[in-house]
Amino acid sequence: MRGMSILPYAHEHVQKIRAYKPGKPIGETARELHMDPDDIVKLASNENPLGASPMAMQAIKRASQGVNLYPDGSAYELRSKIAKRYGVRIEQIVAGSGSSELIELLCHTCLGPGSELVAARYSFTMYPLMCQLFGATFVEVENKPDWSHDLRAMLRTISPRTRIVFITNPTNPVGTMVQQAELDDFMAQVPNHVIVAFDEAYIHFADPQPDTLRYVQRGQNAVVMRTFSKAYGLAGLRAGFAITTEEIAGLLHKVRSPFNTSSLAQVAAAAALDDEQHLRNSVQLVRSEMHRYERTFDDLGLSYIPSQGNFVLVKVGDGERVYSECLKRGVILRPMNGYGLPEYLRISIGTAEQNTRCLRALAEVLGEAGQQK
Repeated sequence: MRGMSILPYAHEHVQKIRAYKPGKPIGETARELHMDPDDIVKLASNENPLGASPMAMQAIKRASQGVNLYPDGSAYELRSKIAKRYGVRIEQIVAGSGSSELIELLCHTCLGPGSELVAARYSFTMYPLMCQLFGATFVEVENKPDWSHDLRAMLRTISPRTRIVFITNPTNPVGTMVQQAELDDFMAQVPNHVIVAFDEAYIHFADPQPDTLRYVQRGQNAVVMRTFSKAYGLAGLRAGFAITTEEIAGLLHKVRSPFNTSSLAQVAAAAALDDEQHLRNSVQLVRSEMHRYERTFDDLGLSYIPSQGNFVLVKVGDGERVYSECLKRGVILRPMNGYGLPEYLRISIGTAEQNTRCLRALAEVLGEAGQQK
């Protein structure tokens, strides 16, 4: 006997959510196209093409014998190393399953019906999802003409109901940055009842890198969030951290699950912090290959947004069609329909070989489109 649908009894806020859609996995593409997974290039999810830090991999091997035991619920060793690296107290550090969990913990702590979250229109899609989950209102602020955050407009938008302002720096999916002077001006005026969350998942690729820790050190209600998924190459392990005031950190610890970071993630992240050579190699690869993409886009007559991240947003016309045609050639890119940018694709920077495959596929697809006109 078929039971009654449970959907009407699910939480009303959950019913309205449109689930987050990640980049298409290699395995799924291989099954659909009957291709060898090794012949597929994935440049859709801003992952590190060099792989994980070798020092992190060694740490994982050593720690793998203990996976029958629960991890350290406080992530003490990892938090201690982060605190020493950034010159803060361990009580100011919260470890998370990627920075995405830290975003959720902050929203869980501060949001509810009647509260507001402010963020730029072109920034991480998780922010409006969190508002829906907790029954809060998402206040969207248009980006400036150069696609960067409009902090003055954000200030004007803040109300007594505002609890969090997210500044994504560099911002995903467009890759633009807010520089130090603008941040200082904003933080000098933001009301005390608002937490300013700096989502810095891509900060290692930026030049220059604004100093946002100064706001935490001054005791302002700021949270600096970073991840080991991008520059450190540990996306599959899910590890990130937040640096904030002891008061805010204490609140985040109250809402996180007891063992929210695995033992392997903790040791790998701690080891990755010491692998400065891998970090330099990852950043250098992105910067050199980014210049290559820009030169090729200029040759093809394509407009793009200069990026400070490890990805670039390029205007290709019918983004979904170009994505589908590149997919047939074994190159996975990211269409931007979900961001309201149907003419664009976001391309993650890969290895030189992967980027050659991508640019060749893109030129072929766009060339065919031109012949059909």
